[in-house]
Amino acid sequence: MTRLGESVARASSLLSADLSADATVAELLKETGERRYLDLTDLPAKEQAELIASRTVEVLPGVDRLAERIEERRAAGQGLRIKLGIDPTATDVHLGHAVPLIILSRFQRLGHDVTLLIGDFTAKIGDPSGRTAERPPLSDEEIAANLASYRDQVRPFFDFEKVSFRQNSEWLAPYTFPELLGLLAQVPVSQLLQREDFRNRLASGSGLTMTELLYPVAQGLDSVALECDVELGGADQLLNLQMGRKLMELSGQRPQLVVTMPLIEGTDGTGAKMSKSKGNYVGLTAPADDVFGKIMSVPDRLMEPYLKAWTEWTDEEIAVVLARVADKSLHPMDLKKILAGEVVTALYGLEAAMAARAGFVAQFSKKSFADVGTLPVVDVAEHGAETVATVLAKVLEFTPSASAARRLAKQNALRLVVEAPEGQQTLTLAESEVIRPLGEVLAERLAGLSGAVYLKAGRKLAQLEGR
Repeated sequence: MTRLGESVARASSLLSADLSADATVAELLKETGERRYLDLTDLPAKEQAELIASRTVEVLPGVDRLAERIEERRAAGQGLRIKLGIDPTATDVHLGHAVPLIILSRFQRLGHDVTLLIGDFTAKIGDPSGRTAERPPLSDEEIAANLASYRDQVRPFFDFEKVSFRQNSEWLAPYTFPELLGLLAQVPVSQLLQREDFRNRLASGSGLTMTELLYPVAQGLDSVALECDVELGGADQLLNLQMGRKLMELSGQRPQLVVTMPLIEGTDGTGAKMSKSKGNYVGLTAPADDVFGKIMSVPDRLMEPYLKAWTEWTDEEIAVVLARVADKSLHPMDLKKILAGEVVTALYGLEAAMAARAGFVAQFSKKSFADVGTLPVVDVAEHGAETVATVLAKVLEFTPSASAARRLAKQNALRLVVEAPEGQQTLTLAESEVIRPLGEVLAERLAGLSGAVYLKAGRKLAQLEGR
């Protein structure tokens, strides 16, 4: 049995036990947390490829090809050459940024040669993927400061002592104009304009600079310089990664395999990507209690993608706990506490995770809104077709206007609170939900939850009945 198989066997009995008990959860978090450092080199090539593919959106040109290349390199006594490029464009890092590093860490522990490529040159252009406007250029000083902050923040998810660091200014800065023209003569413009974000910007009349158009080419040259076997990137990076395959082929190299990872949905449950600008993120430098509480506030439907993104659980283990939630032998809140504990354990250790868990339970078990006294009541059967903003402004008179209600949501001060015997669960409403019918929002956000429901706007509180 492989080392991973032994760990899964040890965890199996815990997953069928009482997962509301602190002792069981502590033992489980210890077991699964230690997997972040588990040597996986004993896995056969096919299992390695499947382990990577299970946490990705796509492996191109296929999982079988990845297994074949692993086997080929292993026969030669080598590991795959894996590349992940990052452009250090910000100082604040959140859990969404950790996802590719977790995959990179798995490649590392599978015995492959990992390169973390710092885009100090391309950061001056700015990756246009998914953007509606040009990214402001960065100075060398800003790039250096961002990089230092980035390394410190993602360290819990990645062993920087076992990685090769490169900067793409090494080969892109001395690249000559005649060399670039010779290369571009072989790259059809149609391939560069396949990007939907480029087409949308051109159709809307927005600007699109030549530097942005050439960004995929610059990224592709990185793969040529490093002679990559595999390049990792977000699902929105697919065309950039495929450009690497194209340029490697033009350079007489065997094209790299492409591994794309999911874009993580934000904590507000609106479907928007996790980002600081939307306020729907979990920062890696946030205190342990804040990280735990933020994860406890997310919709239940995000448990599966979050477990896959941030933990070392296998698909089979995730299926077990989700089945227990479905058959009601495991409360969704207990599963959410385990997920929150997994993340805090990674960032601050098991002791901090259990302390945050205890603090959360103590905080909310002592605050029962049922003991508050007389509260205003909203009959959802009567007002469910009205927007949340209308209910706040006209029914409850909690806010002077709909725009004021939206401002509350923008400040993360508008929440649904579900109170059950085992404690409270808080769901932060997004600004976009304020203009939707109350009944529709409740049906979506409270699916699978039971208990008394309250609407909290700042310090004002109302009970919702008849949902």
